[in-house]
Amino acid sequence: MSADFIVVGAGVAGLRAAIELAQAGSVLVIAKDSLKESSSEYAQGGIAVAIGEDDDVELHEQDTLAAGDGLCDPEAVHTLVEQGPAVIEELIDWGAEFDKEGSKLAFGREAAHSRRRILHAHGDSTGHEIARTLYHKAASLPNIEFRSFAAVTDLLVTGNGEVAGVAVCDASVRHWIPLYARAVLVATGGLGRLYLVTTNPEVATGDGVAAAYRAGARISDLEFIQFHPTALHLAGAPAFLLSEALRGEGAYLLNGAGERFMSRYDPLAGLAPRDVVARAIVSEMRQRGEDEVLLDVRHLGRDFLMSRFPRIYETCLQYGLDLAERPAPVHPAAHYAMGGIRSDLEGRSSLRRLFAAGECASTGVHGANRLASNSLLEGVVFGARAGAAMREFAAAPLLDAPPPPEPRFPSIAARELRQIAWERCGIIRSGRELAQTCERLSRIPLEPSAHPNRELFELRSIHTAISIVARCALARQESRGAHYRTDYPTPRPEFQKHSALDKDHEVTFE
Repeated sequence: MSADFIVVGAGVAGLRAAIELAQAGSVLVIAKDSLKESSSEYAQGGIAVAIGEDDDVELHEQDTLAAGDGLCDPEAVHTLVEQGPAVIEELIDWGAEFDKEGSKLAFGREAAHSRRRILHAHGDSTGHEIARTLYHKAASLPNIEFRSFAAVTDLLVTGNGEVAGVAVCDASVRHWIPLYARAVLVATGGLGRLYLVTTNPEVATGDGVAAAYRAGARISDLEFIQFHPTALHLAGAPAFLLSEALRGEGAYLLNGAGERFMSRYDPLAGLAPRDVVARAIVSEMRQRGEDEVLLDVRHLGRDFLMSRFPRIYETCLQYGLDLAERPAPVHPAAHYAMGGIRSDLEGRSSLRRLFAAGECASTGVHGANRLASNSLLEGVVFGARAGAAMREFAAAPLLDAPPPPEPRFPSIAARELRQIAWERCGIIRSGRELAQTCERLSRIPLEPSAHPNRELFELRSIHTAISIVARCALARQESRGAHYRTDYPTPRPEFQKHSALDKDHEVTFE
């Protein structure tokens, strides 16, 4: 089976790329689960764009660079913010319905933004609205075909290192099948499911990064994992994200004694960057021997909460928590990967014919810590750019490639792997524990299976990805942005570089 182009992932980056590619040939979009199951769908807060009357792209650029803690690629940031206004206009033209105040677009504010520049839709369902808009646009184009419930397990690579297609574990046929294309885009989103506590959907197991790494692609900056400070921490409830926009609208954090503690850690208090807030919460919990803090929104009022944050309010209510009456218990959770498959500003990876866009890519746009609500913008901007660049292969021949090596799977439970990641590669790290983790992960036996299935392939992805995180975190002997080490608690100038890891090599910095 073949198509001119294969897009792996049906979030905003993959869909926007597919729309761009449809002008040049047939496009096959592959989703591991249903087409509605992606991190994009769960993005609540909004999409950041500098189009307000008191805003401009230079301010958005400055805020992004500041949040990235010295590691943003300036050209990538400039591209992101400069193309933001046109992206929003395009989405509106295609039917996106962003919230308004009267006849004007409504803007919210989130942490580390100097202006109210966060567009939102249906209160707190922005990702769903953008994904809906892009899916309807893509589905209207005859050159685009969708295939769901098919998990990409490996890339097909020729003897000279060009990507010829993908290997897919299809739930309907129960064995892997090869799919060939002139170029492949990996847009598989995040890897929050490496961790025991995460806001990410179950599909976010790092498959794209793991497959690219095994194929020989360069991976960069994967030590930088962002932990969202405020995930719901209720018995029997998932780690549901309580958007940063709540704090942007005036919510505040309390410890178990009812004290507003954030000003002791940062002058911006609850509007400090996410890495600062997450570490402050962990420090406060440890000092007090508690396993949660409280997010208080009662003063905002029920009517405001129901209109501005309907999804959050209703979800909490389902688990017996009325946010208008009592504070929400919260705890940090794995949320976003700043690193991934190293790519340029057109999505090109280190392997010919392999592209990456969205959260699984590493352009350097987020540096060491992503600015809130820049992720949806990144997906749309760089998804379009990758799609446009892939069109250069429209007339290229299809390539043949050998089957991937027989898969071998770690003999360990997924929960145990996630526990290791949570305890040793989480919000606060140490060199000793990282070294022990690298050693332990390398010693887990890898065995073939007579009946490989999606769960086993996901387990393999988790093991590969968390091994990369641990190795990169051990090599980065400093603290910067979302990467914090107790044995190197400050930034070091010699590490103001991007980490780089190729298969069968050690971590370097460049």
